[in-house]
Amino acid sequence: MSTLCLTLDEIYELTRSTMLANGCDEANAAALADIIMRAERDGSHSHGLFRVPGYVKSLRSGKVDGKAKPTVVKKTRALIHVDGGGCFAPLAQAVGLPVLAEAAAEIGVAALSLTNIHHFAALWPETEFLADHGLVGIACTAYMPMVAPAGSTEKLFGTNPISFAWPRPGKPPVCYDMATASMALGDVQIAAREGKTVPLGTGLDAEGKETTDPAKIAAGVLLPFGGYKGSAIALMVELLAAGLTGENFSFEAAENDNHDGGPPRGGEIVIALSPALIAGEGWNAHAEAFMERLTSLEGVRVPGARRHANRMDTGSRTINKSLIETIHGLS
Repeated sequence: MSTLCLTLDEIYELTRSTMLANGCDEANAAALADIIMRAERDGSHSHGLFRVPGYVKSLRSGKVDGKAKPTVVKKTRALIHVDGGGCFAPLAQAVGLPVLAEAAAEIGVAALSLTNIHHFAALWPETEFLADHGLVGIACTAYMPMVAPAGSTEKLFGTNPISFAWPRPGKPPVCYDMATASMALGDVQIAAREGKTVPLGTGLDAEGKETTDPAKIAAGVLLPFGGYKGSAIALMVELLAAGLTGENFSFEAAENDNHDGGPPRGGEIVIALSPALIAGEGWNAHAEAFMERLTSLEGVRVPGARRHANRMDTGSRTINKSLIETIHGLS
């Protein structure tokens, strides 16, 4: 695989200029460029530049409004709603998360529902934002069907990621972002592009047979991680991200989509909790004693630690050359 090196600023500007050239206004382009740069910076390659062609397809087809202006409504002191107006999710999050953080810090717990958005990015930025404000964050979103519920060979669930972050004042937060599928679809697609295999149990081919070929899985179905346990969590995500927000379930997203290759319209739920108000004084010392016990065990790595270690490197990033050439061609 041929590669090129791009600085973080070059990654940001490549994305921003591509989005502007394809119908985004400055606010939408900047929000998208920031989230993609952060994904590449932190090593989340399947949610970085790899996603740009899909974003462009949605803009060119008219499915996504690159000039949308999300609106924020406080339904109650604890319930915030953002209508994205058909935008990509990062801009809607940028206007909603500060309101959510303020509400949770004041009353202890608050929830943010985002609708009429197109989520195609990593999920950890939402919860990490909350952790950076001293709050516990939980977020989830559904997608188009790609995962077969346990016991079935037919796709119904999306990869349905869920993210959790715990604040650690003065230290990087505990933060994970995981698909409820055995592997994120983006990682399967990258493996197929690079001619690699994936572990048995990742998914099934179009005939419902197990395979290690990611291209065959992309044409078939993914499986939930952990069998029925992962399947139950995927079900929970469908109900929280779609049932609770009133937005599309994964199968509805597929039925209503134009199948241009970009992200469908859907919903997201983000929950914030204040340990300072719920647990009270000494919450951090208590939690840190647990973390010290955890990290004293040989072989244990705190979720998010690798991403934060990558973040400390402000140098260039190695990117697939053909991907860069494809993105330049989109401008």
